[in-house]
Amino acid sequence: MKAYENLYIIRPDLDDEAVAVTVDKFTNVLANNGGADVMVDKWGKRRLAYEIKDYREGFYVLMSFEGEARTAEELERTMKISDDILRYLTTKKED
Repeated sequence: MKAYENLYIIRPDLDDEAVAVTVDKFTNVLANNGGADVMVDKWGKRRLAYEIKDYREGFYVLMSFEGEARTAEELERTMKISDDILRYLTTKKED
């Protein structure tokens, strides 16, 4: 299993409950697709470097996990079709 990090930005107009549901949704995607050692770090609402979809702020979340390539691919596929995600980036950690 390889170690990955995923940083994603959630729309800032969601309330705290909706943000928690969104974070749980992606944590469950990892758990259901062979992800292990999932750690979630909520950075909170921050100003974006540039405007994305008419938003100047976003709620940043960093997830670290271990899994196979298909685990990261499924996470990205789910994020791509979610309307609540502004941007995401998944990177593989070096050994």
